[in-house]
Amino acid sequence: MYNHYGELATTVYELTKPAGASLNGDINYYMEQLEGVTGPILEAGVGSGRMLIPLLEEGFHVEGIDQSKDMLDACQKNLSAHHLTTAIYQDDLALFSIHDNYYDAIIMPTSTFCLIQTEELANQVLENFYRHLKPNGKVIIDLDLPFYPELGESSTTSFPLSSKELITYEKKIVEIDWLKQHTIYHLTYAKWIEGALVKQELQQFLLRWYGLNEFKLMLEKVGFQDISISSDYEFDVYPVDSNQTITFEAIKK
Repeated sequence: MYNHYGELATTVYELTKPAGASLNGDINYYMEQLEGVTGPILEAGVGSGRMLIPLLEEGFHVEGIDQSKDMLDACQKNLSAHHLTTAIYQDDLALFSIHDNYYDAIIMPTSTFCLIQTEELANQVLENFYRHLKPNGKVIIDLDLPFYPELGESSTTSFPLSSKELITYEKKIVEIDWLKQHTIYHLTYAKWIEGALVKQELQQFLLRWYGLNEFKLMLEKVGFQDISISSDYEFDVYPVDSNQTITFEAIKK
């Protein structure tokens, strides 16, 4: 029934978040936090390579993993355009198996972790990250703070591709569950050529949120230690007045 980051969604992502585009300073933040990491790094939810490309250009040894074939196809094209090579995998974050104790760091920027649909799956993903990290390896994960939308709230944006082609993107809130801590959106992507609809994709977009202590306990349960929290990509700032993004960093001992 639903499409997951298909061709049209990938095209819009590329237009709004192209390779190398920093979101509120996140690329510089991750480069600072990864300073001194010389071994392999895994970017989970790599998408089309927005952060992967600049990290590789900076000399980090980064690989990528994502579930969307269309996103990974775009990522491969971006790697080729920048004359870069690295391993990218299409797999489930809760189930992938590359090499145990292999990575010096695993990163998940852009609050992609909030797209994991259930707490059970989220715990499985954290356990899998832990298994793939070397001793003293680190995990860095962004989370979004909860906000207060209204059911039925919607917006529509247009993205011209040429004088004859257009993609429209509608985002509508269809469910808010405060007990389960998630909001569900329907994202509708439609491609038009000379006013005629030629392709459409419907994506269910579930966004979960976590309390600070809740997520800290989830990390500790898996075995992570030395957990630090910052906000809005500012170093050593406890997220009291954060606008949007909370970043957790933790170590596998």
